[in-house]
Amino acid sequence: MEITASPDEIVLLVAALLGGGVATGFLAGLFGIGGGGIAVIVLFELFSALDVPDSVRMHVSVGTALVVMLLTALRSFSAHKKRGAVDMEVIKSMGIYVVLGVMAGSTLARHADGDVMKGVWVCIAPIMAFQMFFGHKGWKLGEDIPRGLFRPIYGAVVGFASTLMSIGGGVFVSSMMKLFNRPIHQAIGTASGFGPLIGIPGVAGFIWAGWDAVGTPPLSVGYINLPGAAIVSVASILAAPFGVKVAHALSRRALEIAFGCLLMFMSIRFLVSILTT
Repeated sequence: MEITASPDEIVLLVAALLGGGVATGFLAGLFGIGGGGIAVIVLFELFSALDVPDSVRMHVSVGTALVVMLLTALRSFSAHKKRGAVDMEVIKSMGIYVVLGVMAGSTLARHADGDVMKGVWVCIAPIMAFQMFFGHKGWKLGEDIPRGLFRPIYGAVVGFASTLMSIGGGVFVSSMMKLFNRPIHQAIGTASGFGPLIGIPGVAGFIWAGWDAVGTPPLSVGYINLPGAAIVSVASILAAPFGVKVAHALSRRALEIAFGCLLMFMSIRFLVSILTT
């Protein structure tokens, strides 16, 4: 497939990617989400405008966003860790199971169509948003995160769903930690540490999943589009620390409401896409 554009269109395209990258990085730092979810929205709209076939559009959006999520999450995680807002014990105890979940998600991505991947967003994001909107300090499942089978199972679920959503695990980890009596700032900081665990095997998995795919944009490796990943990543990495700074200046309730609104927007956008294609 050949995609052509005039010089003016190229300038607008680069500007849009840079703007999307800034938004991605800022929100990644603000919510500890790795930025991939925002990048999925930006890239999906971009590839729609470029007439990338619907059969691979969501796959390339998610795969490319995983690169953005990985690089942005590394920066966000480093910034949160410097502020002492990361519980490394939680990350270490769930890490291997997260990676196994990522492998399963990448395998599904190789065989599933785009609507299946959009459906993951539509089903899961509103549940997380509901908890953010209506949860309060009294809502908790226990005094601390349980051990035993809970961490392996939850870690695998986080890896599986996060790979298909390209969200870095922040949605699931921060919500879970909040329900187990952890401060919201620590929950967000720790969630940012799951981004690299998901991003590294996730990127490799989407390269493998799309290696022989037909209809991907030029300069793509598997389901990873290199120009989109590069431009959005650079802008997002530079913007992530500003999001972290704002996160630590906001109240717990303000962060929860803003996070919930973001989740609902993404869910509605993909539901509309499923219904209109």
